[in-house]
Amino acid sequence: MGMGVAMRGDDGICGSLFSYIDLEKRVRADHPLRLIRQIANTALPALSGAFDKLYSPIGRVSIPPERLLRALLLQAFYAIRSERQLVDRLDHDLLLRWFVGFGIEDAVWEATPFTKNRDRLLEGEVAGRFLAAGLSQARVKALLSSDYFSVDGTLLEAWASLKSFRPKDETGAPPGPGRNGERDFHGEPRTNNTHASTTDRDARLCRKSLPLA
Repeated sequence: MGMGVAMRGDDGICGSLFSYIDLEKRVRADHPLRLIRQIANTALPALSGAFDKLYSPIGRVSIPPERLLRALLLQAFYAIRSERQLVDRLDHDLLLRWFVGFGIEDAVWEATPFTKNRDRLLEGEVAGRFLAAGLSQARVKALLSSDYFSVDGTLLEAWASLKSFRPKDETGAPPGPGRNGERDFHGEPRTNNTHASTTDRDARLCRKSLPLA
């Protein structure tokens, strides 16, 4: 066998009975998500009392709110369009698993329970307090634009539901109860000239990358 052939790597799959992966060692020391995770973890302990008020002392164990909030940050940073896509990314992306707090073998949540628990935090204004605590830190400013992602601060501050948009002339039926209450928009054209969010006046309607006039 020639030297050239001997030096060639083997493309065959070599499985092993046991595999031990330390996610901490798989994330580069200078990756910007490391600092962001530190900032998030610094803000979370102060919200422990607010978390306790939102969750019942009985019943099934819920999604840890700390992990849920870290997942919401990832959804904003990487512009992940839906909770289902976010859950899918968490299932196979080791970097995102590490950031949220999952172990390599931990099962990821289903999209529906994730959405329900997210709305609980948003309705209780806990997510807003968490984001405000993070955005207020000076270290965040250096991370708003990098080689890895660009973050629109207004996206973090708004997080307004489409169902919160109402006609500016105050006509039309209000949405149902809850942050994502039912609302029938059939036959009702919506633009930024005619509609505004009732939860965030700075939020804007967009179609793809273009704002609606």
